[in-house]
Amino acid sequence: MFLKVHHMQSGEEIVAVCDIELMNRRLLYGDVEIEISRRFFGERTASEEEVREAMKNAAFINLFGERALSVARSLDLVDESGCIRIEGVPHAQIFRI
Repeated sequence: MFLKVHHMQSGEEIVAVCDIELMNRRLLYGDVEIEISRRFFGERTASEEEVREAMKNAAFINLFGERALSVARSLDLVDESGCIRIEGVPHAQIFRI
């Protein structure tokens, strides 16, 4: 999986995770085009454990792909009802308030 942790000025973190095979794909959701890019999802791959640790403290999490969602489900952060599919690709956004 690709992993990038974005640090906000408030000190909160946005964790972006996508499955490797989704990198550089463009998905259509109605009239909206979503680009899965290295700019947002990072340049490096991460292990499942690294992804799990990053998710534990994140205020916001953006996920694309079966493996990315599987890690979030294993932490009880999201279930199937909290996911949508965009061109068959599972996606979820998690916000902690």
